[in-house]
Amino acid sequence: MGKLYAKLNKSEYWLPSVAFLGHIISKEGVAVDPCKIEAALKWERPANVSEFLSFLGLVGYYRCFVEGFSKIALPLTGLTQKELKFVWSDSCERSFQELKKEINYCPDTDLA
Repeated sequence: MGKLYAKLNKSEYWLPSVAFLGHIISKEGVAVDPCKIEAALKWERPANVSEFLSFLGLVGYYRCFVEGFSKIALPLTGLTQKELKFVWSDSCERSFQELKKEINYCPDTDLA
């Protein structure tokens, strides 16, 4: 078998928390990495389906941290249907802003 080597100058031990795949892992549990959700908070209103799907993919990654994510996103899901024209309504705007607000208040995050 091969030998395992570690460079101590590139290793960190006994850290209170670690950033990993868009999350912060600590003894308190798993939380959203505030650096990763900053993009969602600054996201401008989507002008087309492609921009909308990019936003939905970003916030959807953290859906487990947002209580009632599906219910909040419901007005937006119709925008993904190919047979319907992309029309941004007032309910879409409210849902969009609510998702951004809820993402901002995920556990251990507060970028506002």
